[in-house]
Amino acid sequence: MLKVDEIKSLIDALHASSVDELNLEQNEMKLSLKKNTTVVQEAVKPSVPAVETQPSLPPQVKTEAIQVQEEGPQDDRNLFTVTSPMVGTFYAAPSPDASPYVKEGDSVDEESVVCIVEAMKLMNPIVADAKGKIVEIVAENGELVEYGQPLMVVERT
Repeated sequence: MLKVDEIKSLIDALHASSVDELNLEQNEMKLSLKKNTTVVQEAVKPSVPAVETQPSLPPQVKTEAIQVQEEGPQDDRNLFTVTSPMVGTFYAAPSPDASPYVKEGDSVDEESVVCIVEAMKLMNPIVADAKGKIVEIVAENGELVEYGQPLMVVERT
């Protein structure tokens, strides 16, 4: 089975190449990587996720950076949006009776788990990918989320 670092290397190699798709089969593991080549200007549902993996692959899923611009006067805030890397159910806490991973105003770093997206009965921890403070939690607990949908906003520090 491929290790997380090996998968990250494959993703980086695909991103740097002119190849749009990579399919790899090794023993009982299948990995399919596809570039998302469309430019999205409004929130839309992509037809194909950027990375499709078997359930036993990486325990932490990285998210994509989206710069957020507020309406009205510009301020100097550098905002980072944590987006869903897959279709699934958003959970703010590890279990129904547990405290949420983060609340608005909490400080996070790049490796802080901020929520879970459940897909195919697997709980996928989502990390902040940015150091800063949670300024908004966009998704509702138990809500079905789409690939690329904003989950929360982090003000970078």
